[in-house]
Amino acid sequence: MDFGTVDLTPEQEAFQREVRAVLGEIMTEEVHEHERRTGDGFNEGVHLALGSRGWLFPAWPVEDGGAGLDRVCQRILALEIARHQVPTITMGTTNLVWAAVELSCDPELTAELKPEVAAGRVRFCLGYSDPEGGSDIAGATLRAVRDGDEWVLNGSKLWTTGAHNCQYTFLLTRTDPEAPKHKGLTMFLVPLDAPGVEIQAIRTYGGERTNAVYYTDVHVADRYRMGEVNGGWATLQGPLSAEHGAGRPDDGLSDIAMFMGTREFERAIDAAARWAKRTSRPDGTLVADDPAFLDRLGRLAVSTEASWVTPAAMGRTKSSLSFIAGIAELMDMVGPEAVLAHGAEGAIEGGEIDFAHRFAQGTATYGGTTEVFKGMIAQHVLGLPRLNLPGSKQWVR
Repeated sequence: MDFGTVDLTPEQEAFQREVRAVLGEIMTEEVHEHERRTGDGFNEGVHLALGSRGWLFPAWPVEDGGAGLDRVCQRILALEIARHQVPTITMGTTNLVWAAVELSCDPELTAELKPEVAAGRVRFCLGYSDPEGGSDIAGATLRAVRDGDEWVLNGSKLWTTGAHNCQYTFLLTRTDPEAPKHKGLTMFLVPLDAPGVEIQAIRTYGGERTNAVYYTDVHVADRYRMGEVNGGWATLQGPLSAEHGAGRPDDGLSDIAMFMGTREFERAIDAAARWAKRTSRPDGTLVADDPAFLDRLGRLAVSTEASWVTPAAMGRTKSSLSFIAGIAELMDMVGPEAVLAHGAEGAIEGGEIDFAHRFAQGTATYGGTTEVFKGMIAQHVLGLPRLNLPGSKQWVR
């Protein structure tokens, strides 16, 4: 395996400078403050600015609204977006859904949406989880009933992050309640401005905003159906697999792990290291000169590196579990100053450690719980039989 760095061409170096200049200009303190205040994972001005340069879909040809970037430039862009802390949640969900739109949506609708999506004016969110469904999205109960050339939707979804900033939701519905749970599902691309759609905010411990979305007699034309009636599970698999880390290019330029918050953990470790260099113990010695502190900090740094290089579902689980345990240890190492939030007097680097601690807790849930991923690893990687506990549901096929 080659662990060498990539030698950039002059053109790629120029592109890197351009990206840094653009992001340095648009990622203002106002943008960061907006994210701290709203937890949206999205900023419309930034999103539109990226779209105007073709950077929302950088691999697309220029004539399709992309930037036609080679893989190295795509990687440069992705790394700089991460380093500048660009809010990307809605960018990510839109990318996930678009692949399914191209494969399964009405061709005329797809053609209408493509330039709008590329420019950033149209965005998609994920309407998967029912209130009582937990991580079992195949147990969806939101009903879609055919009425001539339309469908009538009734029910609700939880954890529809970004719904208030999107124009459409990629909605999982139950169209045949008598069929086995994976067989009676149909996907729709539902306009969120349709009468009967109500979006309510849910605030998380980590400060993010997600949403509950209610559908009351929402009428949707059949052109918004994606894939076959009762074939929704197949339509869903592409975006779901991509969300779980599948389908990444195997060219050495993609992240190995499907990480959950590893960058935030790294920022917190770095903040703690800088704090230790300027903070003295009661005896006058620097915290950074304490071998025990350095040993513990080094262990956390090694843990983050292990998260980065653990692949696929294993990496998603490793990164979340390491983050949750590690940030708790880091707060113990630093002490009371670590719990001071942004804006509080004495907060470490704008409350970086406090934010990381709160954000870490949600990583056990995002994209499917760590327990679900452990089951996937056991069955599909290790080849173990599915665990059936007393009282668990048994589905007859």
